[in-house]
Amino acid sequence: MFSHKFKDFIIKNSVKKRLSNVKHIASTNSVQTIGIIFDESQNTHREKLMNEIKKWQLSPLSIEFIVFKDRVKKTEVFDYSVFSNKDITWNASFTNAEVNQFSAKKFDLLISYYDEEKAALLLLTQISKANFKVGFSSVDHRLNHFLIQTEIDKSATFAEELFKYLKILKKI
Repeated sequence: MFSHKFKDFIIKNSVKKRLSNVKHIASTNSVQTIGIIFDESQNTHREKLMNEIKKWQLSPLSIEFIVFKDRVKKTEVFDYSVFSNKDITWNASFTNAEVNQFSAKKFDLLISYYDEEKAALLLLTQISKANFKVGFSSVDHRLNHFLIQTEIDKSATFAEELFKYLKILKKI
């Protein structure tokens, strides 16, 4: 228990140190591919969020989810990529191949759908190669290019605000 909290603390500090050197580069590309980091330990409405995003006429093939769970049982089987705290080393890198593949993809839009700062989520958002990152305002503002202030269980409001501003920014 203590080592888990200590590891979490070390990784969060590592991410925050890296963020002090980040320079945001404006992207003018339109959104064709979307990556979503979803915290299922907080919110179990992954399908609801997917349906809200599909309403905006985006192809389902252009959306990729990766889901964080606090605990993953060895017997559980998922039809989507899942990771947990066990997939992070002490030097703030991932051991899970699916997480490494996700972070290496150049998404046009990365949605960080979590409002609680957990080390694994912060690290994945920070190392992602996405061109434009969107998240909740309750998370460190240096991680994302655009912040939305709403509650995590209101996926319809989140999607509505997101796509309203993407239209204004001429990204869709």
